[in-house]
Amino acid sequence: MDTSSRNMLGMLIRVLTERMFKHLRKWFVAHFFGHSRQRARLVSKDGRCNIEFGNVEAQSRFIFFVDIWTTVLDLKWRYKMTIFISAFLGSWFFFGLLWYAVAYIHKDLPEFHPSVNHTPCVENINGLTSAFLFSLETQVTIGYGFRCVTEQCGTAIFLLIFQSILGVIINSFMCGAILAKISRPKKRAKTITFSKNAVISKRGGKLCLLIRVANLRKSLLIGSHIYGKLLRTTVTPEGETIILDQININFVVDAGNENLFFISPLTIYHVIDQNSPFFNMAAETLPQQDFELVVFLDGTVESTSATCQVRTSYVPEEVLWGYRFAPIVSKTKEGKYRVDFHNFSKTVEVETPHCALCLYNQRDARARIKKGYDNPNFNLSEVSETDDTKM
Repeated sequence: MDTSSRNMLGMLIRVLTERMFKHLRKWFVAHFFGHSRQRARLVSKDGRCNIEFGNVEAQSRFIFFVDIWTTVLDLKWRYKMTIFISAFLGSWFFFGLLWYAVAYIHKDLPEFHPSVNHTPCVENINGLTSAFLFSLETQVTIGYGFRCVTEQCGTAIFLLIFQSILGVIINSFMCGAILAKISRPKKRAKTITFSKNAVISKRGGKLCLLIRVANLRKSLLIGSHIYGKLLRTTVTPEGETIILDQININFVVDAGNENLFFISPLTIYHVIDQNSPFFNMAAETLPQQDFELVVFLDGTVESTSATCQVRTSYVPEEVLWGYRFAPIVSKTKEGKYRVDFHNFSKTVEVETPHCALCLYNQRDARARIKKGYDNPNFNLSEVSETDDTKM
């Protein structure tokens, strides 16, 4: 092997080694330091709000118990089922103690050795266990017929009426809370999905921010309305720092942003014009920006007529400049429309101006050329011609 070949081989090995170490360094940084560099976001990708309230006064916390229905509905399932089981077991045991007290006061228990002609307040209560069973039978209206209240004690009759009424209230509240928890529109919102990334590209000759949203069910959302909020830290002219300053972001489709025909995935877009907060951003400066774009979709569930809201958020790392979404809707040979969700979040790189201002400057320049504007720097100088030709 000659010297030139050895030099080329050495150079190739050096280049490959540098590339390998470069990829290893990126992988190491992404896996070990990526979590520490993640931006704090108010709304997660699945719509949960990342916020906590500190130093809430005890008096304010008591308000949650006043609105007990909403508090129970907002509880997690493990806490709700704990309350559900505790409410029934607690009421059965509590009234079992009361029935045992009635039998004890009236001396109906076997340890008092009642006479043969003794009429108890409740038949066949022999202890705390049988009193608990009678309480259970009374409240859930099983009625086995072995234990029953007699007309001997007015206290027992009053206790039977009180437990029956209270049992109906407990059944109505707890069963209603379970049913309301199951049928909450929040579960319907799980079948509405947004694209993983937002993209910025040209659409209709305008620079737009685009997001794709899809309904995974065939049932529609009636009266759907979509909008966005840009959250960022701003400083007012008076020097006040606002951490979560909200700016309205208008999203539209070709037919507007209300009453969407949401039968197939839609690509919503926000036009980046002079009134847009993205107007002064560029492809190079976008990753250094500090903002969070929260997108909301409100609608009414067709089957239950309940309103629901779906939301997600995008940070600067999730906004891709110079890309568009790949098509996902096609038509089969049978004449049906088919949606391929494999390409739902897939993006394709396209030619895009690196800033909105550049696009508008190009359009203005083309318009001036088309209209034939004079060049103000052009000066016309007259040249005197002499006729040297003699006749």
